[in-house]
Amino acid sequence: MPEYWYNVKTHMVEEDAMSDWTQLIGPYKTREEAEHALEKVKARNETWEKGDDD
Repeated sequence: MPEYWYNVKTHMVEEDAMSDWTQLIGPYKTREEAEHALEKVKARNETWEKGDDD
C-alpha cells in the first residue's frame, strides 16, 4: 500500500516519498489527505498558538 507525502518545496503530492525528508510532510494514507497537508498544519499551528495565550 503506497504512502503519500506533501512536498513543501514543489507543492506537489508524492507517492512513496521520492524527495528529501526535509521537504516532506506525511505520510498520509490517501492522496487527498496529502493534498490538504498545509491546511492541517496551519490549523494545528493556530490551535497551538491559542494555547500559548493562557
